[in-house]
Amino acid sequence: MSYTSVTEALDALEKLQRTMAAYNHAMGVLYLDATTAAPKDTWEGRGQTMRILSQLVYDLLTAPDNGELLAFLEAHREDLTARQRRETEQVRKQYDQIHRIPAEEYVDYSVLLNDAQNVWQKAKNDDDFEAFAPYLQKIVDCNRRFAGYYNPDMAPYDALLNEYEEGLNTRTLDPFFAQLRRTVVPLLEKIRSAPQIDDSFLHRHYPAADQRVFSDYLMEVMGIDRSHCGIAETEHPYTTNFNNKDVRITTHYYEDNLVSSMFSVIHEGGHALYELGADDCYNYTALSGGVSMGIHESQSRFYENIIGRSEAFIHAIFPKVRELFPKQMEGVDETMFYRAVNKAQPSLIRTEADELTYTLHIMVRYEIEKQLIDGSLAVRDVPRRWKELYREYLGVEVPNDREGCLQDSHWSGGSIGYFPSYALGSAYGPQLLTKMEEDLGDIWTDVAGGDLSKVTLWLRDRIHRHASFYKPKALFEQVCGPFDPKYYTDYLTKKYTGLYGL
Repeated sequence: MSYTSVTEALDALEKLQRTMAAYNHAMGVLYLDATTAAPKDTWEGRGQTMRILSQLVYDLLTAPDNGELLAFLEAHREDLTARQRRETEQVRKQYDQIHRIPAEEYVDYSVLLNDAQNVWQKAKNDDDFEAFAPYLQKIVDCNRRFAGYYNPDMAPYDALLNEYEEGLNTRTLDPFFAQLRRTVVPLLEKIRSAPQIDDSFLHRHYPAADQRVFSDYLMEVMGIDRSHCGIAETEHPYTTNFNNKDVRITTHYYEDNLVSSMFSVIHEGGHALYELGADDCYNYTALSGGVSMGIHESQSRFYENIIGRSEAFIHAIFPKVRELFPKQMEGVDETMFYRAVNKAQPSLIRTEADELTYTLHIMVRYEIEKQLIDGSLAVRDVPRRWKELYREYLGVEVPNDREGCLQDSHWSGGSIGYFPSYALGSAYGPQLLTKMEEDLGDIWTDVAGGDLSKVTLWLRDRIHRHASFYKPKALFEQVCGPFDPKYYTDYLTKKYTGLYGL
């Protein structure tokens, strides 16, 4: 198709983006239903629907007219607004990438992920890695091939990392993780020698029904608009967004662990606030949603750890904790609760790890992913390697695969290269806090009063409202200047030195 005006081309671009958004919405609802509500043996029919929808998405995006459309808009770049140029750039990236993937592979992969999710959930429950291994093998093989399609000039794992955080690669991550280990491991050794914090009361019996009420309360304190954000229950908590007026978070409840869901809700609530805070103009475009997983995790980890584990926040919520769980909190005061939720102790489960040791969990996954993609580790050997690295990095023995290499849903969803974003996002947080306090002064008095609006409005103005308009590095630097992980290591050292009186 030949375009005769920029207006005509922009109309076509808008139609393409809105149609893509509609298909993504439909597939997102299917995934949400699959992980929260669908009966366990309904995956086959859903897979057929995903096959058809994936083929439609592929055909839509690879249509020859799109190449002409993008070329026309690129030739008339000077006639476009900054937002239109960025939309064109993002659609071009999607078009070029999907064009390189054979249609059959693209469609088969979406069906594979649908099936793998179902198999993983059963395999985890049954502690049966062998049942999941063939699916993981296919996912690894597909990701290795797709990495070559995405960026053939990059090492495969670098190409996958780049999909989640543009510009991220192993040359950056290797020294980053090495720096974190130089701080975390010696600090953890000192903590092991100090008097340990009692957190036993967190593992009394907490009925799920009461925890659900607590989740609603936490979302209220965070200022999450419940008319635009729902909460459901799933095996592995996550957030999904359809637009800035429809975001869903999920959690799970363990009746012998109060803080598992508590911090899951705060973490996923941080993701939700990012999505809910995006400007309306980005809805149904290629710029909808957060710009990268590193930036996204900076928001979720900021709320979870820097706010959620602060003395001020615990002061705000502790009266509600005692109201909802009077028997469980008998003999427990606010200081005891604060110390308990910040206890540093090597453990098995990433999502329940304390703030200090969390990065070590990410390092395990990073090393395994690198080796899977470069072919130096066979899928069948993942459980063995997982146990070796947990012994080496955290000093803990992994008793089974359910609490080991089957604990996360990411690989069953094809998200190889995602995990490092958690560590990067965690490290962004203290630098964001420093800038926030420079701009706002004291934020903690408001937080202690249960008012997070000052915090959220600052983040919304500088990060949330921009959605994917800026590239991640540019967005972070315009808020904080160049990234420096020393803010993070200094923050951890100061916090845990004080907490344990080191």
